Amino acid sequence: MSRILVIGESCRDIFVYCNADRLCPDVPVPVLNVIDQSENPGMAKNVQRNIKSLMGHCDILTNFNWYNITKTRYVHKKSNHTFIRVDSPHDIRRVKIEEIDFDYDIIVISDYNKGFLTESDIEFICSKHDCVFIDTKKILGPWAEKAKFIKINDFEFNNSKSYLTDILKSKIIHTDGANGSNYKSINYPVKRVEVKDSSGAGDAFIAALVSEYHKTNDIIKSIKFANKCASKVVTEIGVTTI
Repeated sequence: MSRILVIGESCRDIFVYCNADRLCPDVPVPVLNVIDQSENPGMAKNVQRNIKSLMGHCDILTNFNWYNITKTRYVHKKSNHTFIRVDSPHDIRRVKIEEIDFDYDIIVISDYNKGFLTESDIEFICSKHDCVFIDTKKILGPWAEKAKFIKINDFEFNNSKSYLTDILKSKIIHTDGANGSNYKSINYPVKRVEVKDSSGAGDAFIAALVSEYHKTNDIIKSIKFANKCASKVVTEIGVTTI
């Protein structure tokens, strides 16, 4: 049986769907009338559940209190416009490095930069395993050079651009929304779709990338497959799995 481990912090994503028919008479803000609500495991746990949907199984090392860490979005039911996001305090303790089991085919680091993983933690994990995929919100540096591949979106890429070494550049898969993905100066385009909700698209991309790479050992095929999966996810309302 293939074995994949996701390491990273997790939360609970809550979507509160509302109508907004009038403005508040006291302040110029919409009055929200709640219609319904949905929720799902978020951040690293969303990566895990996407991998499980593709492969049937996936382990995770995450913060024990993930269920109490919430991101609550108040969303207009008809248009899917998000009015506001309210986060609970992110009381996330650092991972216990000594508890990591490296006996896996692939390790996926899903780092939302909330305190679960430090740069030195990620560098250590990469030094202990020869097939680590990183998806991080941190500004990249030499600490990530031992990773197998590094997936970052356009905002994260531009934040890290000034700090990229030649080694890092050779490992980066740069996702750019409707423009597709870039790897080693080659663009892999996506078909145009109607985007209804981009929430969770990055998680779906890294999950599909890792799953297909485990199957084919071909990063180009994996990027193309991940593009298709992410494009499908954004056509659905809320955070959906592949």
